[in-house]
Amino acid sequence: MRKLGPPTAPTTAVLVITAAILALFVLAACEDEAHPQDTPGATQTAARTAPTASLPPPSFPDGTTPALVVRVVDGDTIEVEVEGETYKVRYIGIDTPETVDPRRPVGCFGEEASAANRALVEGLIVGLEGDVSDTDTFGRLLRYVWLNSQEMVNAILVRDGYAQASAYPPDVRYQEFFDGLEAGARSAGRGLWGPVCLETSAPTPAGSPAEGACDYSGTSEAVIKGNISTNSGEKIFHVPGGGFYEQTVIDEAAGERWFCSESDAVAAGWRISLR
Repeated sequence: MRKLGPPTAPTTAVLVITAAILALFVLAACEDEAHPQDTPGATQTAARTAPTASLPPPSFPDGTTPALVVRVVDGDTIEVEVEGETYKVRYIGIDTPETVDPRRPVGCFGEEASAANRALVEGLIVGLEGDVSDTDTFGRLLRYVWLNSQEMVNAILVRDGYAQASAYPPDVRYQEFFDGLEAGARSAGRGLWGPVCLETSAPTPAGSPAEGACDYSGTSEAVIKGNISTNSGEKIFHVPGGGFYEQTVIDEAAGERWFCSESDAVAAGWRISLR
């Protein structure tokens, strides 16, 4: 008969299995503490309260159309995108020196005006405000361009001396405002009203024309148009090929006149158009 004795010690395999089971229980408890069970709606609440990095869109005056500026053409012309369509926009009421017309030399302060316009609007959403006319003869939208509810690009360019105020009725909603800004820029000698541009505004003779011949025509026919601004009273002359030559109509009864040469116009008190 077998004798009873003390229980035999557990084998090594049994000890290993027991330790593994205990370890699994400990890990499960830790997981429960680190990741408590989600309550209904917790994920949605976290999503709603998470802060957003996007900025609110700018506020524009009533009646404006938001548009993304995709390209700056020059100092007073841009390309914008509105609802997937691309349009060229010409700023109303102002005129910057020429930089892109291959028929004419780059105007004094023209490159600076283009750079200033680019710094103001490129890649931004702006507000477009119309006046009476929707487009010009080139099919460009005619608009006042707003950075926000208080700052208009057209006005900033005139104020800082990058553009002159130019009235083209019937689109004259802000023309008196622009004229006042130009007067301030002139008196301060800012930008194109500074000494560098004023010294180069008078034409340089390009040789002696044939006797009796006028500039641009080669005959005795006077073709330079001496226009007087209806708002500011400033005397501006336009030469053939200029940006506003064709649309300028001379009213001699109002004191406007024709000139045979640029030097005649300057001597009479007119200045050349910047475009």
